[in-house]
This record gives sequence, C-alpha cells and structure tokens, in this order.
Amino acid sequence: MRDVLVIPYNKEESLVIASDNSGGIGLKHDDHIKVSYEVVAYYALRVSMMECIAIGATPLAIILQNFSGDQVWRSLVTGIEKGLLELDMTELPITGSTESNFELKQSATAVSVMGKINASKDIHAIEFNKENRLAVIGKPLVGEAVINDALHIAPLALCSQLANMEKVTVMPVGSKGILAELNQLFKDRVFTLTDLTCELDLLTSSGPATCFIISYLPENEEKIKEMATGYFYPVKVKA
Repeated sequence: MRDVLVIPYNKEESLVIASDNSGGIGLKHDDHIKVSYEVVAYYALRVSMMECIAIGATPLAIILQNFSGDQVWRSLVTGIEKGLLELDMTELPITGSTESNFELKQSATAVSVMGKINASKDIHAIEFNKENRLAVIGKPLVGEAVINDALHIAPLALCSQLANMEKVTVMPVGSKGILAELNQLFKDRVFTLTDLTCELDLLTSSGPATCFIISYLPENEEKIKEMATGYFYPVKVKA
C-alpha cells in the first residue's frame, strides 16, 4: 500500500496527494535536532515528492505548513526550491500557511505534494516474481546521521530516473525500515529477516526517505548499477 491519497477526478486522471511532516527539528531551543529550516523543508519535500514519483504521478503544486513562525518562511521555501531544482521542476507553485497567532516551543513543519496520475494506473502492491531482482538505493539514515552521512543519501533525481525506467518499480523507505516496505511492495509474499541477505540494516529507520527499494529485471542490472554508483545495495532472496 502506497503512502499516497488518490482521488478520482475524471475518466482520464486522478489527483494524488502525498505528505510528510517533522516535529522537534529546527532551530528552536527545545528542538531535539538542530538544523536549518532550509534543511527541514528540503527533506520534508523529498519524502512527499518521492512518494509521487514512485507511482508515476506528475507533481502540480507544493503546500507548505509552517508552525515555526513568520521569520522562517523564506528559509523553508528555499529548502523546497532546492529539491525542485534537483528535479528540474522549479516552475511548480508553492503555497501554504504559517501559524502566527501562537508561538510553539518546538519547530513543526509539513510539506505536501499535489499531483495527477492516469486514472488507469495501478499503484497497488505488485506480485513477487523470482526472476526480478531487488536492491536498495542509498542508506537508511535517521536523526543526526542524515546530516553527518549525507553522501550516502539517494539523490532525488536518481529516484526519478529509475522510476521512469520500464519494468522498474520504486518504493521509498520510511521510518519503518527496509523490511517493512518490502512487505508493502509485494501483495503475495511476506519476507522475514532470515529470507534476505543485504549489507544494510533492514530494520533501521530511513528517516526522510534517505533510501528506496527497486524491483527490476536482470537485463537492467548493469545500467542501474552504473546510474546508482555508490548507492547500490543488492538484496538477495534466499531460495
């Protein structure tokens, strides 16, 4: 099951909404993790955008919800613009709102992406095929590791490129970890840790979707490895 809302709009198209939020991350005194609001918004956009990209949706607009004060709005928008630049989508409009009546002790931010998709597109779990191969692109990271180990975070543009390849299925990994997302990807197969081998921790949180899973055909492997050099981690299914 994908983390998106799909709303039938007409016979040809459906609307798609994907959202992400963060709390206690920013520059307020009581925040758990101290980072710039540009970084906060960039990663919130990243999660929502990857969810849309993974199902083949075309993004139409960005909605920003800011609970950290008027003074940080521009920084949040800058972070969103950074992500849009990576995807060559700088024309997308950005709207939203700021809570300015009351001041919170901790930062809070939410970013949603609204898009559209062909009404006939099937976004549900796929069937497991033993011929298909599995890999994780990027490393699962959370908290301070997102900042300290940023070189191992899968690029947004790479997610888009792989999602647009024929016979490649993409699934972003969130806070529940790689194993949990694998078991959401396939409707007819449930994996346990003993079923799989991978050099990555399959249970750790991937925070703001620092990695994603791909299912692909063997003939595409060399091309995918070349595209994802430095980010490619194969997942082997034991017989």
